[in-house]
Amino acid sequence: MKVVIPAAGVGKRLYPHTHTKPKPMVFVAGKPIIGHILDRLIDVQAEEVVVVVGYMKDKTISYIDANYSSCFGKISYITQEEPLGLGHSIYVTKDVVGDSPVMIALGDMIFKAGYREFLERHEKNGECSGSIGVKTVDMPQYYGIVYLDDEGTITKLEEKPERTTSNLGIAGIYIIDDTSLLFESLDKLISGGAKKEGEYQLTDALQIMVDAGATLKTFPVHDWYDCGRADTLLEANRVLLTEKGENDVKSTNSVIVQPVAVDPSVKLINSVIGPNVSIADNTVIKNSIIEDCIIGTGAEIVNMNLRSGIIGDDVNLTGKSKSLNIGDSSTIEF
Repeated sequence: MKVVIPAAGVGKRLYPHTHTKPKPMVFVAGKPIIGHILDRLIDVQAEEVVVVVGYMKDKTISYIDANYSSCFGKISYITQEEPLGLGHSIYVTKDVVGDSPVMIALGDMIFKAGYREFLERHEKNGECSGSIGVKTVDMPQYYGIVYLDDEGTITKLEEKPERTTSNLGIAGIYIIDDTSLLFESLDKLISGGAKKEGEYQLTDALQIMVDAGATLKTFPVHDWYDCGRADTLLEANRVLLTEKGENDVKSTNSVIVQPVAVDPSVKLINSVIGPNVSIADNTVIKNSIIEDCIIGTGAEIVNMNLRSGIIGDDVNLTGKSKSLNIGDSSTIEF
């Protein structure tokens, strides 16, 4: 089996952080998003991992080569020259994937379960063209949606429908055995110019497969962390830090409230850090209270009280001390 990770997107929903780095390199729970994904893929023992890169691709490639080159048999990079959607990003891997079975793992989703577990769930579906991870969702209009028959076979797929009778959302993990039909369907989609909002959707190619007689099944995905938006990124940070447990942190006259992920190069002075705080390398925090935050590389934070924030690389935040003289029975709101 080969694994394809589409990681070429600009990540507009994470602006301004993706002005200076690609979405897969956004920091969460102690490492970039792509690092968490690759950690969970090691047990799959894939023949090859194919990473689709594009926007600021050198940063993604450099990180993966420096940290994961020895973890997989082979890592390849395919450039998606234009941001033409998920379907197109899979299509450009055609020559590398060939007719091997393929697992597609989206580059902005982190799952609590390992990908090996998903592979086992797919194998339990028996002989079929492929399986798609699904989860019941509250707002199906924001997801790719699948419809099933009484035997659990997919009869229809629809991308972000305005109205639907199904609430089974596609969870960002696909395992396809019939890759020849997958790429034939993608070719038909793209050659026909069937774009939606300027992009070729993988969901539409899978529908072409179903129309051609493919048997697609599903498997449940219970816990996923969408790292594509600022609010969901902070939620992912909280959950992932809790899973990791306590970490040793060096500090000077500071209080550490676990869980946190703090790079050893970070300097913490007279501060309260945590819970749910990730701090990247070469950052300095002094006389501050930091809770529920993600802080990037090379930042300097002094005299600040921060909660539920995402601070980028090389940011300098300095607060000014305020003096208060407050009498009895007073109430002050800021």
